[in-house]
Amino acid sequence: MAFARPLLRRPLSGQLLGRRGVCAGAMAPPRRFVLELPDCTLAHFALGADDPGDADAPDPHLAALLGPPERSYSLCVPVTPDSGCGARVRAARLHQRLLHQLRRGPFQRCQLLRLLCYCPGGQAGAQQGFLLRDPLDGPDTRQALLELLGACQEAPRPHLGEFEADPRGQLWQRLWEVQDGRRLQVGCAQVVPAPEPPLHPVVPDLPSSVVFPDREAARAVLEECTSFIPEARAVLDLVDQCPKQVQKGKFQVVAIEGLDATGKTTVTQSVADSLKAVLLKSPPSCIGQWRKIFDDEPTIIRRAFYSLGNYIVASEIAKESAKSPVIVDRYWHSTATYAIATEVSGGLQHLPPAHHPVYQWPEDLLKPDLILLLTVSPEERLQRLQGRGMEKTREEAELEANSVFRQKVEMSYQRMENPGCHVVDASPCREKVLQTVLSLIQTSFNEL
Repeated sequence: MAFARPLLRRPLSGQLLGRRGVCAGAMAPPRRFVLELPDCTLAHFALGADDPGDADAPDPHLAALLGPPERSYSLCVPVTPDSGCGARVRAARLHQRLLHQLRRGPFQRCQLLRLLCYCPGGQAGAQQGFLLRDPLDGPDTRQALLELLGACQEAPRPHLGEFEADPRGQLWQRLWEVQDGRRLQVGCAQVVPAPEPPLHPVVPDLPSSVVFPDREAARAVLEECTSFIPEARAVLDLVDQCPKQVQKGKFQVVAIEGLDATGKTTVTQSVADSLKAVLLKSPPSCIGQWRKIFDDEPTIIRRAFYSLGNYIVASEIAKESAKSPVIVDRYWHSTATYAIATEVSGGLQHLPPAHHPVYQWPEDLLKPDLILLLTVSPEERLQRLQGRGMEKTREEAELEANSVFRQKVEMSYQRMENPGCHVVDASPCREKVLQTVLSLIQTSFNEL
């Protein structure tokens, strides 16, 4: 691949930084960034002045985070607040392809961190991306990034930023594009600290990307996937066979939730046997055969699959609850909690606050009468997992490896509303846990 001229290796000059005609247009509207560090803390920064005369004093924290002696690059996939479902799916697939590519070749020596680019003011449209820290500041890393950028011919095309300090210690980001094999600088602005926003920047995007508020929102995502995932059409056909409005029958419906290895499978089967109830699972068996396919897809597609699975289960619940009690092994709360914990970077404090709309049950999805959340201590759960010897999903592996992710899932479960979860300590012996669960079910039945 040929480029117009080699990238500058010398410090940024006033002449380069002062090209306001180029920089000002490329940087508008102003963007902010949130970077997730290895300890799950978040660092916020913004793009400020594009003229040295307007530049603020150097910030030592940002210089240490993004500046020399290492070389830092940002790579973000653009998406606008008014982007349609198809654009969001394409952006998510590009983001996943970039993630796989950034784990190979010359990038393997680099530190890869999660980066979000967003507009201030709580607007939707956060852009998913990465920050690469090259400890050797090698030219092969820069060249490989430019080639990666040039290989992305279809929209959306990622934005490549390069961070560099000037002689006064001020940190700047240069923005690059590759057009027709030529490298072009399309922006240059100072990197400055930014305040933490009241809500995590990704929260406004959750209803359009992972925590779908209704069946049609999830359906629209899989509709965009039928050209490259044949099984998506099969899922949609099954969903379309389900009535849009279903009613629960006269018998009780109980959903049992919990992290893996909390005894959920054993408890649900035992409860179903004790109550002579029908046992259902989400995702249902009719689409469970394709679970591995969708688990390998980006989050927006994976969550749409699981969300639509809930609506298929709802149709089964409506039919079965007219004849007998129904026990459901996982339902909407699982879909929502894992999605929230995955999408919201950082620690517990960055989750949407209690009573946020994202924790509300979808209005068009059949509600159970009772939801029980089985819990055990992290030590007990780990011991049980080690004894299972089963193949783990991506999220099960994340629960084991990342205690912060596990805590975010648990907190999200506890914040679910309308209906909320009744927490059950599943640490005692199987018989005692079963007795506790049956007692709660009986109490709930008496209150109906």
